[in-house]
Amino acid sequence: MAVKSLVSDKPRLVFFHSSVSGRCRRVEGYLAHVLQHRRNHDTFELLRVAEEERPDLLERFAVASLPTIIVVEGTRVRARLEQPRGARQIEGFLAPWLN
Repeated sequence: MAVKSLVSDKPRLVFFHSSVSGRCRRVEGYLAHVLQHRRNHDTFELLRVAEEERPDLLERFAVASLPTIIVVEGTRVRARLEQPRGARQIEGFLAPWLN
């Protein structure tokens, strides 16, 4: 039986949001658009972290404002984008990992 590694082979794209925020819902739509448009559905392991459900993770990753997108490779944070303003900004931010 193979043991699954605790560290993902793919970079993790962590989307910190609030489920009651309209701005967070819009940014989630922009993020989905970027990943679909560039056919990068499988580039990242996408994790959604709701402020209401996991405040401990917001503290651990020092998330001060929502929405925030963080790219984690292995065990290291490689990039952070706070309060993205649109799909183009998100696409530019993720460019090093997109096909």
